[in-house]
Amino acid sequence: MSGLALLGLMALLGLRVGAPLCLTQQFQMPGDYVLGGLFPVGLAEGGGQAAGGSGLGCSQVRVRCWPPAALRGPRFSSVGLLWALAVQMAVEEINNGSTLLPGLHLGYDFFDSCTEPLVAMKPSLLFMAKAGSRSIAAYCDYAQYQPRVVAVIGPHSSELALVTGKFFSFFLMPQVSYGATTERLSNREEFPSFFRTVPSDRVQAAAMVELLQEFRWNWVAAMGSDDEYGRQGLSLFSGLATAQGICIAHEGLVPLLGADSRKLGSLQSLLQQVNQSHVQVVVLFSSALAARTFFSLSIRCGLSPKVWVASEAWITSELVMMLPGMAQVGTVLGFLHRGALMPDFSSYVQTRLALAADPAFCASLNAEQPPLGGRVVGPRCPQCDHITLKNVSTLLPHHRTFAAYAAVYGVAQALHNTLLCNASGCPTREPVRPWQLLENMYNMTFRVRGTVLRFDARGNVDMDYNVKLWVWQDLMPTLLTVGTFSGRLQLQHSRIRWHTPGNKEPVSQCSRQCKEGQVRRVKGFHSCCYDCVDCKAGSYRRNPDDLLCTLCDQDQWSPDRSTRCFPRRPKFLAWGEPAVLVLLMLLGLALCLALAALGLFIQHRDSPLVWASGGPRACFGLACLSLVCLSVLLYPGWPSPTSCLAQQLLLHLPLTGCLSTLFLQAAEIFVRAELPISWADWLHGRLRGPWAWLAVLLAMLAEAALCTWYLVAFPPEVMTDWRVLPTEALVHCRVHSWVSFGLVHTTNATLAFLCFLGTFLVQSQPGRYNGARGLTFATLAYFITWISFVPLFANVHVAYQPAVQMGAILLCALGILATFHLPKCYLLLWRPELNTPEFFLGGGPGDAKGQDGSGGGEETQGKNK
Repeated sequence: MSGLALLGLMALLGLRVGAPLCLTQQFQMPGDYVLGGLFPVGLAEGGGQAAGGSGLGCSQVRVRCWPPAALRGPRFSSVGLLWALAVQMAVEEINNGSTLLPGLHLGYDFFDSCTEPLVAMKPSLLFMAKAGSRSIAAYCDYAQYQPRVVAVIGPHSSELALVTGKFFSFFLMPQVSYGATTERLSNREEFPSFFRTVPSDRVQAAAMVELLQEFRWNWVAAMGSDDEYGRQGLSLFSGLATAQGICIAHEGLVPLLGADSRKLGSLQSLLQQVNQSHVQVVVLFSSALAARTFFSLSIRCGLSPKVWVASEAWITSELVMMLPGMAQVGTVLGFLHRGALMPDFSSYVQTRLALAADPAFCASLNAEQPPLGGRVVGPRCPQCDHITLKNVSTLLPHHRTFAAYAAVYGVAQALHNTLLCNASGCPTREPVRPWQLLENMYNMTFRVRGTVLRFDARGNVDMDYNVKLWVWQDLMPTLLTVGTFSGRLQLQHSRIRWHTPGNKEPVSQCSRQCKEGQVRRVKGFHSCCYDCVDCKAGSYRRNPDDLLCTLCDQDQWSPDRSTRCFPRRPKFLAWGEPAVLVLLMLLGLALCLALAALGLFIQHRDSPLVWASGGPRACFGLACLSLVCLSVLLYPGWPSPTSCLAQQLLLHLPLTGCLSTLFLQAAEIFVRAELPISWADWLHGRLRGPWAWLAVLLAMLAEAALCTWYLVAFPPEVMTDWRVLPTEALVHCRVHSWVSFGLVHTTNATLAFLCFLGTFLVQSQPGRYNGARGLTFATLAYFITWISFVPLFANVHVAYQPAVQMGAILLCALGILATFHLPKCYLLLWRPELNTPEFFLGGGPGDAKGQDGSGGGEETQGKNK
């Protein structure tokens, strides 16, 4: 038979609506060891004001909690009654079993806490009264003190537990709460005797944060009730949320019932701000009474539907569920701790209600001695005698009584360990002091309906959560399980039904998510309100929440809007590059021409043309020019220290040898053309033979000295430049001093300049070979090449500078070849009739004066014999 059917049958058998019951008399049962109990069966009228009242009389407290018109409005808490009945059920199971306390009986003494510290303290004082009396004696040492109870179950509220916890901790009285979740109660120095069978608020706050992260909600409002539970829960949530990058756009406290108009006005203003903002998610860490106040005001203010993340304290509260207009507030998601199933609890509740309606059973209870508690604090639960079946039947399908049920088993296990009980019985039956029981509860493991629980060093238990969703059916929502939290959130997204059109998942973000490779530039005070900025090349976004781009290491690179870096490949002037291949072809051309000219000059070494060009010096100049061309082979390929040092040396020394021969040739022409005959004959003899080679040697020694100074003082080195190229690492020969680099060219530039001056103004005679013109154009080719090289080398990318140097060297060599040597080769090959002493050796201004022509002709004739 189903639970609801059984309740209906009970109604037919005589449990009439409004008929008085005798549940109050069942709130006390004697036993070998008595447990105290505090349960929020009644709710105080005026909320938090009762605790601040001036009257301390029992009648005043009772009237405030229970005015004569019983069960009117939200003053009765059926869930509090269910918690008390769950404790009764656990006590009866233990007494009827033989596992924990064989041969012994637990008793209980329950009172209504009325959700008020003042009301809860009266039975707390009674619990600590000496056994058999109603007074607490003052002793120096309470080690042998025996109070009326050995442990207390409850209270449910964190606010009450903070008050009673300090009181019970003074006597080291074990207190096991089934609902007080504030993290402050885990402080063992302040609350050494406090335990609980529910997780602390820190676990629930972490679960809320993970829920927000699961849906990418980072722009939320957070509210908390203006009590210990709400303030600390809100503080825990805010800290954890901020650490995870969740921004709390609006934050506030919800006043309790009876708050002054200023607090209500402040809350109303906060609700208007939430309604006008983009916030679509509100976290409400609140007690049930404050949640009712909050939703009453939000419905009256016309707050648009939101997603409500509920704390455990109000997600199953009928005070909130039955509030008119709650079906229009939006989507409600929350967490409930997950315990073992109790399918037989509904039948047990029905049995107790049936007994309470049995006149014979009630008469037997009335005949007994009135309990001591009744004479001290008044009736234990007068409202319980006026409940109807409807008061409890609505909550039975989703009751939360496992924590209260498990608290009894925790105390029973501690008694089992203290009394050294076994399967055959408990050999020790001496009175148990609270502190003795407390010693056995630390780090204690116990089993409840197949579920293993353990009190840790701070009195907490490790228990999982179920994620619950309100699904509205008629006037009351049902709780649908849509996920679990056991240190990690697992959701069944397909089961969630949102309040939005088309069941579209709500979005609650101040700014859109940045794309890949973008970081956030925060606007204002909230880190969730930002602009998205692209990461430039050479940087990347390491984490999605980064506010700045991270620079790549020097051996790495990245493109724009990158999320990673890539290794740089080495870059140098490789042999296979197109530019190098073109230059090598140019090298082949220049080298072939130089060697061909050298071979031709050697073949015709005794001819007037070769002799007029300098004879052996001309061949030496062509050999040096060939070496100049070969020096470009030092530039391609992976740079090495040796190649870097040899580049300038093997370029400038051969070039000096070539230019020095041209200078001597220009000097001869200048002497014959511009000086008197007496001086010309003497100087002409010095410009031939050993003295000429001495000049070449001196020029090369001067250039060698400059190169040695350059290589010693400012030696080039192999360098890897990580930043000059976007994706590669440039490996090149680094020049330390560009001034010294320019000074190395001094000798060659001086020789070329003197050569140019010696031939630029020389006039040629008709019908005679103009040797000055070829020298002039050769030096001009040198200057044009290297003067153009300077701006081009300075402005070209450093990666292409070696290619520019190669090109300058080859163009310089080709210029000298084309202007000075190749025209002579042309005459040797295709105009041999001009290769005569008269055409090459007998002309010039000197001969016109009768000073140089005969001598030159005789010398040539002697050579030809």
